Amino acid sequence: MASSPAVLIRLVASAYSIAQKAGMIVRSVMAGGDLGIVEKTSSVDLQTKADRLVQMSICSSLAQKFPKLTIIGEEDLPVQEVDQELIEDGQWEEILKKPCPIQYSAIKEEDLVVWVDPLDGTKEYTEGLLDNVTVLIGIAYEGKAIAGVINQPYYNYQAGADAVLGRTIWGVLGLGAFGFQLNEVPDGKHIITTTRSHSNKLVNDCISAMNPDNVLRVGGAGNKIIQLIEGKASAYVFASPGCKKWDTCAPEVILCAVGDLVQVLLVLYHFGHSSKLLYRIFESVHNSTNSTLMPHFPHITSTICHFAFCSIRRSNTYEVVPQNCFNLHFSNHWQTD
Repeated sequence: MASSPAVLIRLVASAYSIAQKAGMIVRSVMAGGDLGIVEKTSSVDLQTKADRLVQMSICSSLAQKFPKLTIIGEEDLPVQEVDQELIEDGQWEEILKKPCPIQYSAIKEEDLVVWVDPLDGTKEYTEGLLDNVTVLIGIAYEGKAIAGVINQPYYNYQAGADAVLGRTIWGVLGLGAFGFQLNEVPDGKHIITTTRSHSNKLVNDCISAMNPDNVLRVGGAGNKIIQLIEGKASAYVFASPGCKKWDTCAPEVILCAVGDLVQVLLVLYHFGHSSKLLYRIFESVHNSTNSTLMPHFPHITSTICHFAFCSIRRSNTYEVVPQNCFNLHFSNHWQTD
């Protein structure tokens, strides 16, 4: 008799199905025409009916199936009874067939923390920039992001009536990342993707110092990471407070889980007054065995002194640390603190 899949695999399989339902909710709210927009802290920090319904759907669905999980969502919502129509009980069969990486095979449900961004790119959603929007479900263990699911509700929405609308990308460290086509940035091109709604002088100075060929200003952390893995950009720069753990947990896993095919450059984390604020920059360097940040962006050290960088592959790790860095630390940044 075959053994039951490990807890992590069952959780990811559930998160996949739940994320697909979330994408349907996002589209349904938009189609209904009443977005129920609320300003949280500013005109660029918005919440919609879709944010609220999706968070209730994801958190309630996971809690029913995995009652010992710690689940943290972006939206501060009142405790209320959730409509049964929002609950998704399914598990994606193709994921259940996958082997669990041995280092995670004995993980218990209560050891895991799930970070939920119900609608990443809310401002863009309200403005009709629908390809910027993602649903993010990240899974962390012992302070490290180890699995993630990203749903793009409007993937293919401009591809014509016959196109399949929406897709779900998922990954587990040590297993891989699935649901997309890994592509290279055009040879010799240095393309930066960065924030559309939260830019400031520091962000712009950092970008200028990197002397890119092109700069893409788009919404959503999940969307920007997808641009990296699909070869639309070679670096993701956000040199400013603003990204939080629910923004980056799932995307970080997808980027790292690509593994030996792609080198990944991650900034180490500096937590300021709030442990949820992250500073980060990503770079993917395709088909290279010894590249670091410096050959691709030679002016980086002259301007960016706020970060420590480490280029990560499955097979080796090395660091490039600019002078005068802040006091940064890399461990336990996915704790619930």
